[in-house]
Amino acid sequence: MTFTRHLKSCPLSAIRSFILRKKPNIRNMSGMAGGLRPASIVALHRSLAPAFEKFCQANSGPLPLLGRSEPGKWTLPALGAVSDTRMDRPQFRKYEFGACTGSLTSLEEYLEQLKDMVTFFLGCSFSLEGALEKVGLLGRDPAGHGHVGAYKTTVPCATIAGFCCPLVVTMRPIPKDKLEGLVQASCSMMGEQGQPIHIGDPEMLGIRDLSKPDYGHAVVCEPGEVPVFWPSPLTSLEAVSSYKTPLAFTSAPGCTVMTHLEDLKGPEAPASCLTPEGIPEVVPISQDPLHYSIASASAVQKIRELETIIGIDPGNRGVGHLLCKDELLRASLSLSHARSVLITTGFPTHFNHEPPEETDGPPGAIALAAFLQALEKGVSLIVDQRAWSLFQKLVEEAVERGVLKTQLPVLTYQGGSAGAARALLCDDRDPKSPRFDHLVAIERTGRAADGNYYNARKMNIKHLVDPIDDLFLAAQKIPGISSTGVGDGGNELGMGKVKEAVKSHIRNGDVIACDVEADFAVIAGVSTWGGCALACALYILNSCEVHGRYLRKATGPPRAAGAQNWTEALPSVSKVTDPHKLGRQVFPE
Repeated sequence: MTFTRHLKSCPLSAIRSFILRKKPNIRNMSGMAGGLRPASIVALHRSLAPAFEKFCQANSGPLPLLGRSEPGKWTLPALGAVSDTRMDRPQFRKYEFGACTGSLTSLEEYLEQLKDMVTFFLGCSFSLEGALEKVGLLGRDPAGHGHVGAYKTTVPCATIAGFCCPLVVTMRPIPKDKLEGLVQASCSMMGEQGQPIHIGDPEMLGIRDLSKPDYGHAVVCEPGEVPVFWPSPLTSLEAVSSYKTPLAFTSAPGCTVMTHLEDLKGPEAPASCLTPEGIPEVVPISQDPLHYSIASASAVQKIRELETIIGIDPGNRGVGHLLCKDELLRASLSLSHARSVLITTGFPTHFNHEPPEETDGPPGAIALAAFLQALEKGVSLIVDQRAWSLFQKLVEEAVERGVLKTQLPVLTYQGGSAGAARALLCDDRDPKSPRFDHLVAIERTGRAADGNYYNARKMNIKHLVDPIDDLFLAAQKIPGISSTGVGDGGNELGMGKVKEAVKSHIRNGDVIACDVEADFAVIAGVSTWGGCALACALYILNSCEVHGRYLRKATGPPRAAGAQNWTEALPSVSKVTDPHKLGRQVFPE
């Protein structure tokens, strides 16, 4: 149902206070907490009102619509009697054909034009000050006045009927140990409007210099603090500017009208924000670039339970000693943010077969690839050259059987020059332009400390293995590429992260332990379980409203899991074990 809250008429004196007088009841609210609800305004010609309303609804994060006036009628929210000692400053901006042509303290001279305009009231995030106070933090304004800096990003808002613009965000520096408490406090006080859209490196939003905001005053990030970004209603100024309408008015940055109007469900946080499905948890997923993700407490708990399930050790090999808490959670969150993923698998351990690949690994790789395809991410497979035809046949059969939606590129890598790994991972060998942002190894032979490759029985199989490990080593030096290793014995690619535990607790571990680390080491009793668990964890995350809002930066409509056919892409027993699905001839026993 279309949302429009037409505002009730106010006394003429209040109307004139807002529109006509040079001292309207508007004040700088950047540092205010509690009390009346601040709102910014946008006034457009009545013909544009339906489109702008839909634009606000499609981008409710930066543009939470509290209400709008009736076309051609003077209607306003109930205004609070808030004193202001700085009323000589401009309170409005005037836009003509997209350009800001004036800063005004009054709209008195535009009465005739305003008769054909509709005024929109947008909620502001200034009540964030209350959340900061709740966790023992005080808002910082280096100038001692004015409003906190806001930045234009490279994140596009959803385009509606000609309204299109980049997202504008505000930033607050938050100590690392206060991050989760602050996010939970802001969500409990402000509902989904209190949820940040990015935590970490500003360049991931296209912001090059935090000291140069597009609006307001910069706040410096001190050592030990993390930049946290919230959507800003100043996005509306960019929307008005981009549309290039002949005439429009907006609140000046940092200036608001005080109202009793409320969005969401009122002054209390929605019930959904107080349940495990709505309580956010903050998880670090990258140090270079610095990046944190968010998911609901409910989703996090499900993934932790999944990690416990796949950690069962059917072979009693001691893999429980390799487990690291939340590796599955962090790996799946990182994959959820990825655009393009490179998967590798293949462990040539069966010398009495041709080809010698074991059956564990490829089913998990296909299961993960299938779900990544369902999420519309780029997916490629990279394998040993001698096994290329085997995996090409496997992929073709998976497409034929409907396990994969489309063909996967099957790549090989033989190493060679020092820059060969970077050449494969990056466009034009440029580390600022990676082709892939996540590498995943599932039951893939891993290089030991002596440079050889060993199976569990200490047999050297280096002659059967291409140096795909080099890609993981190169990725460690390329910001923006993360990696995950999935293993069940410690000699798999990526298990270098737990090599000391492998040497101590796994049979022959002192020889066979992989020396090459991945950012995340997912340990499973059977490696294919780990690949399937990553697919299931991605389903959990992308069905989570909290995580979905964070992924889309609070712009555009949420993705409906049912509409994406995600359930059909999940791994199942029949897909993983049915020889007709996977091809008996390409998986010798």
